[in-house]
Amino acid sequence: MAKDMTLLWGSGSPPCWRIQIMLEEKQLQGYNHKLLSFEKMEHKSQEVLDINPRGQLPAFKCGNHILNESYAACFFLENQYKSQGNKLIPDSPDAQALMYQRMFEVLTFHQKIVEIVTYNFRVPEEERHDSAVQRNREALTAELKLWEGYLNKTDCCLAGKEFTLADVVFFPSVAFLFRLGLSSERHPALAKYYNSLKDRASIKATWPPHWQEPPELDVMKNI
Repeated sequence: MAKDMTLLWGSGSPPCWRIQIMLEEKQLQGYNHKLLSFEKMEHKSQEVLDINPRGQLPAFKCGNHILNESYAACFFLENQYKSQGNKLIPDSPDAQALMYQRMFEVLTFHQKIVEIVTYNFRVPEEERHDSAVQRNREALTAELKLWEGYLNKTDCCLAGKEFTLADVVFFPSVAFLFRLGLSSERHPALAKYYNSLKDRASIKATWPPHWQEPPELDVMKNI
């Protein structure tokens, strides 16, 4: 099974990490994988384009099926390997509805992170506008407040006590925030969630290699 899968990925990329966590959760170790460098523009290589014509990572092939969108890959793997590894879609309608709702809200959450990171790292300093910086910060601050409220009402995971697909897609974005200097004191519920899951086997096994080094970034420290 796993030997028929190929994943081209980048270290620290939340969409790539989601698929890696998913493969661990479904006990699909032993798949073919290759770590590529964003800095060297390896995600634009022909090798990637052959699987993902958008020239983006992840590029994931499962047998004859191509699933480059992390959500698509997560759903596919859960449905194809229902009886293997951990069950990640709950049976209870209440938990299932909450899981789907939170899972798709992560798209907005992650986009607000990306907007700040992109503006900070891709727009030259002399071209940045204070109003845009402020607008992005306020949008993320409001979003974080929303998730603090959500997490204050749950046991440990997003949809209750059990780890689900919602956590597979959410955790990498949360970890990315703390990597960028998010304050645990200012965001205690997010910090508690992060600390409660960072040693989970699937997460530990797939921890981004370059994150073994201490972070030098403080993009999120004042948010």
